[in-house]
Amino acid sequence: MQDNYEIKKYHQFQKFSWDHFVKEAKNATFLFQRDFMDYHSDRFKDSSLLVYNDEKLVAALPANISGSEVHSHQGLSYGGLVLAEKTTFEETFQIIKSLLSFLKQEGIEVLKLKLLPKIYHTMPSDEIDYILFLLKAKLIRRDITSCVLNENVLKINSSNRLRGIKKGEKNELQVREGGKFKAFWNEVLEPNLKQIHNQKPVHSLEEITLLQSRFPKNIKQFNVYKKDQIVAGATIFETAKVAHAQYISANEMGRQTGGLDFLFNNLLQHFSNKKYFDFGISNEAQGMKVNKGLLNWKESFGGRTIAHDFYEIKTENHQLLNDIFL
Repeated sequence: MQDNYEIKKYHQFQKFSWDHFVKEAKNATFLFQRDFMDYHSDRFKDSSLLVYNDEKLVAALPANISGSEVHSHQGLSYGGLVLAEKTTFEETFQIIKSLLSFLKQEGIEVLKLKLLPKIYHTMPSDEIDYILFLLKAKLIRRDITSCVLNENVLKINSSNRLRGIKKGEKNELQVREGGKFKAFWNEVLEPNLKQIHNQKPVHSLEEITLLQSRFPKNIKQFNVYKKDQIVAGATIFETAKVAHAQYISANEMGRQTGGLDFLFNNLLQHFSNKKYFDFGISNEAQGMKVNKGLLNWKESFGGRTIAHDFYEIKTENHQLLNDIFL
């Protein structure tokens, strides 16, 4: 194949073409659209790239730069190289080779990719994994996320879960869907994270409210109430194939009344039309530790393990892609 690939740095005037490409891609979600990526542009120096072949946009790399390293993207839950639906292996090969060569010429020594988990792909896209093998890319982190496959749902057989669901019913808990982030953030999520982990949520109340206003079909809030008192909640990021629990939390009343068991029994039914329900990761310490209690809770609902990989690629290794084809 003739190498006519051109790499261009993303600029704001290209927003429409970027977003249109992402919406039609085989391995992307709404997190890669500019209205999501750019909400925290003050914290990350954008270094996103567009790849053209004969002036046609064929790939996009959501990225930021830090020193002599380019990351995909430190402000997002996942990243990777975004490809068009009909992109072939050989085209992907040429795209990655051209990207690494470009980054090397720009003085970038390392590209760090945190791949989009495969459950989010709308078409097979493992060509990237194979090319990373050819590049001798280094696996630097691996998280595990727990997913329910709705085509083969495992029955909840944990006595603790079933007891929690019954407790929620006995306490006449109600699940309400709506954009009411304020009560959840202020009365449940932030106090809980501060007390248990001395941390704040990744998104502030203002940020999640802004993002939901931009993506009302994708970002949804489900709160649990005992009468009119909020006791638990979950923030769901919904994509084409996956309902992902971005935030999960309950206050003391919620823990006493089975709030989360009751909520997630409801959510699994509500999102049964999706291929997967993703409970999120159970890792700490850059993937080296597993929160056993959290993992067991997710697995008791039928969640099973999917890996989320992070790679480090030396840009000079683009030369390893020479003379691969027979």
